[in-house]
Amino acid sequence: MGSADEFREFYLASYGRVVAMLAGMTGSRAEAEDLAQEAYARALARWSRLRGYDLPEAWVRKVAMRLAIDASRRQRRRIATAARIGALRQPAATAGAPEEDLRYSALGAALLDLPIRERQVLVLHYLADLPVDAIARETGVPAGTVKSRLAVARRHLEERLSQHPEAVGK
Repeated sequence: MGSADEFREFYLASYGRVVAMLAGMTGSRAEAEDLAQEAYARALARWSRLRGYDLPEAWVRKVAMRLAIDASRRQRRRIATAARIGALRQPAATAGAPEEDLRYSALGAALLDLPIRERQVLVLHYLADLPVDAIARETGVPAGTVKSRLAVARRHLEERLSQHPEAVGK
């Protein structure tokens, strides 16, 4: 099997999981797809090396997560700057339909309200279905820190969702 065929097979097998993880991080399927495409483009450029990895998907997840975190930071800076100059307006409509955008659900809004480190471990654990040890390797923090962040994130998520019990389950 050629290198291009191997990459295509890898891409098709893992793309959906990476997009789901990124949608949980960003709240937007359209943004998740853009970030996933960028991560896979970077993987393709390095495929001769990555194809020998035991888990090339872990490399793509790590790159994609970093891209999502960077995008989140840029967005927060834009909002803070706009607020300082008094030009804060309603957020622009997303490319996807509202039902494809997590920001329109109580869970999605609560998830996006969490600090990025808490959101990251929740998404990796529940959406990417990674065990604590794998999350620790991918994030570069000790397993105990991952467990602590998961516990705190669950508590914060529960607090946020309990504020709107009528929206949960819709």
